[in-house]
Amino acid sequence: MKVGIIGAGNIGATLARKLAAQGHEVKIANSKGPASLADLSRNVGATAVPKEDAVADVEVVILSIPFGSYPNLSKIFQNVPEDVIVVDTSNYYPFRDGSIPEVDAGKPESVWVSDHIKHRIAIPVAGNDPKAKSVVMNLVEETGFDPVDSGELVSSWRQQPGTPAYCTELTAEQLKAALEAADRSRAASIRDALIKQFMEAGAPVSHDDMVARNRAATT
Repeated sequence: MKVGIIGAGNIGATLARKLAAQGHEVKIANSKGPASLADLSRNVGATAVPKEDAVADVEVVILSIPFGSYPNLSKIFQNVPEDVIVVDTSNYYPFRDGSIPEVDAGKPESVWVSDHIKHRIAIPVAGNDPKAKSVVMNLVEETGFDPVDSGELVSSWRQQPGTPAYCTELTAEQLKAALEAADRSRAASIRDALIKQFMEAGAPVSHDDMVARNRAATT
């Protein structure tokens, strides 16, 4: 499968490496241009390209950029065919992205993104198109995880920061229960409290500690 990835941070780079290792043809782009990705592309087996090329002649586009940057991508999606699947891996953090009134008022993050890039989006693994969601779930499985169908985009708030399903590393059955247990009225306050904890920690928070704190705060 031909896959374009925009964003070369921890998530984008990891997905590029895993998908290329599975035999997919991967193109990767960032905001700085392909020259800045020379070492990464060589190491992971992907091709570094400009953002505009990452969405051309591909079957799936994966977006792994800061949430507030999505409006900047509107132009490059204007000519992307409707049958191209778009996967959004980002989450909204006001301290980083700035306040977004629509999202603060309750619009699911995935719906806000879809409104800005004017394209169908599949979020692992929430999406409105069953065929697109099936493709993404297969990609998730290929990267070594168990995909769980979490419904349509309007329900994707159940997997956003501050919910029991976010950053808690659960089994498939546990994740299904966590999605059901999500409390929309508490999610934003839990998200902000956790970020405050992490920022006040004084030292980098380990992966295991981050998971433990997310579990403790959302149970």
